[in-house]
Amino acid sequence: MKTSHPYPSLPQAAGQLRIGFIGAGRLGQALAWSLSQAGLQVTAVSSMIEEHAKALAEPIAGCECMSAQAVADSCDLVFVTTPDSVIGATCDSLTWYPGQAVVHCSGVTEVGVLDHALAQGACTGGFHPMQTFGDPQAAVRSLPGCTITVEAADPALMELLLQLVARLGCAANQLPAGMRGRYHAAAGYTSQFINALFSQATRLWQSWGATEEQALRALLPLAQGTLSSIQSAGVARGMPGPVSRGDLSSIEKHLRAIAPMGPQMLEFYRTLCATTVPLAQQAGGIDAAHAQDFIDLLEAEERNLA
Repeated sequence: MKTSHPYPSLPQAAGQLRIGFIGAGRLGQALAWSLSQAGLQVTAVSSMIEEHAKALAEPIAGCECMSAQAVADSCDLVFVTTPDSVIGATCDSLTWYPGQAVVHCSGVTEVGVLDHALAQGACTGGFHPMQTFGDPQAAVRSLPGCTITVEAADPALMELLLQLVARLGCAANQLPAGMRGRYHAAAGYTSQFINALFSQATRLWQSWGATEEQALRALLPLAQGTLSSIQSAGVARGMPGPVSRGDLSSIEKHLRAIAPMGPQMLEFYRTLCATTVPLAQQAGGIDAAHAQDFIDLLEAEERNLA
């Protein structure tokens, strides 16, 4: 039988919230600890893995381990921090209440996966820190200053989520409904795709006998310098390299040098190089005629690959 939820309506101040977590993996632990350190009330946690729930609750005074339904019964803001694949099933298996908020922390899963809670009168939303969570304790230290993407159709819930972002010392990004796939893909470009770029660059170094360690020692400062340039000058004006200064001959030499490494690596380089041409033109480093010279060179190389 459905019991009466302790809150008839969502509190207006973040400090009044009783916050619970369903799911106690690395993200759940880091977020719960961060919220607690920010002076917020994290009172309950549930996890399929008992040790994870205990690990989350132990550093937080007054936080208790309990069943998922007990978390839903006792808290007015519940973060569902399970793996993405079971967010919907977890939500669907529980009873929710009017005057309650149910929020997931997935970057790519749409908020609509929580519609079961919405149908029962709860508010639903998304709260995704743009941060890595390989080590929860390290994530707590690095969380301040990062961006947290929030989504909620209910204005009262949106205001509360923005308050949480501010209490955590983070910047807020408000995302319209239906955009989570694009948003998450954008994050991938600037996180795991960097690994792919370093893999290719390291392979080139290894072709003359260098080690990965030697390659990274040389290449990481280059990447860090580029990131600093982007931060200060923007994406287009912060781009270094031969295309940015109209150096066609260097690109010709690159193509010849990479060709013996195989068609896949050559095509990867050619595709990346082509994406930099409009950036160089946007920054004023090359004019339309020079841009066409680069495109002609790269298209000729594509025909050779075919």
